[in-house]
Amino acid sequence: MRTSRYLKPLLPAIRGFVSDGSFFLCQNLKKRYNKAYMGTLYVVATPIGNLEDITLRALRILKEVDLIAAEDTRTTRKLTTRFDIGTPVIAFFQHSGIVSTASIIEKLKAGKNIALVSEAGTPAISDPGTALVAAAVAAGITVEPIPGPAALAAAASISGFPVDRFAFYGFLPVKKGRQKMLAQMLAEDKTVIFYESPHRIIKTLQQLADLDGTRFLMIGRELTKKFEEKLRGPVAEIMAELKKRPAVKGEIVVVMAKK
Repeated sequence: MRTSRYLKPLLPAIRGFVSDGSFFLCQNLKKRYNKAYMGTLYVVATPIGNLEDITLRALRILKEVDLIAAEDTRTTRKLTTRFDIGTPVIAFFQHSGIVSTASIIEKLKAGKNIALVSEAGTPAISDPGTALVAAAVAAGITVEPIPGPAALAAAASISGFPVDRFAFYGFLPVKKGRQKMLAQMLAEDKTVIFYESPHRIIKTLQQLADLDGTRFLMIGRELTKKFEEKLRGPVAEIMAELKKRPAVKGEIVVVMAKK
């Protein structure tokens, strides 16, 4: 019997019949259907200090989504209150674990649009949001960036060091591997940027000084905030200056000149 010209386009799907009775064609349609009805994860950058640095697009997205997943709900609520954003805020932080990640992924699969925000700056850059973004990508969920402030970019732009190439190390290990990483950073043939806690910055500078006290640094403290400060000079000199103070406070970004 001759095959009808109307059936010919369906032959590839029919030949794709598998033992469980499904068609490859149907499987592909199902995937497309699911993706069409899934929500979107928006990775939204928020100010690192000055709330005026929020972008118009970020404000629109935060108002339009169904939920905001925040690393620090208190910080995020200051932002939402300032700009009259009524979107519900849920917690998503470093110790939320797999359960929280799975819960958000299920909401996205159910069609909810969710904005991921960090405590400050761009999520997933030296930030627990990385795990959620990876899980969303693995699940076939659309992930969209809403770019804006980032502490590393702000510090790099005012450092005066060449940043056509640079190495970003995020936060240093608290204990294990710390000394090895510092030595690795000092050996880089490009500008190095890293974050440090105000409680550990003097210790870090001391460890750097023990290896190379003449290396030139720019330290940005409390960038974009009222008490913003930039310290420039060799490691040993900046360490001596900070040691004079009763305490070091605020968010810190260190930019180090190349070898």
